[in-house]
Amino acid sequence: MSTNRIEGAIDKGMGAAKEAVGKATGNERLEAEGLIQKAKGDLQNKVGQAQDKIGDAIKR
Repeated sequence: MSTNRIEGAIDKGMGAAKEAVGKATGNERLEAEGLIQKAKGDLQNKVGQAQDKIGDAIKR
């Protein structure tokens, strides 16, 4: 498993937490930061998935 997938999952989780805290406290900036961090985590996870597929194809 690629480190990008792990880091992406961490970013996604932290972003979700920031978004939830931002919504609960009415802090629009924190909520927006959370959304951005979640999107970054999703993208990083997709990069990691592609790396894993390429690695698997090379091994074959």
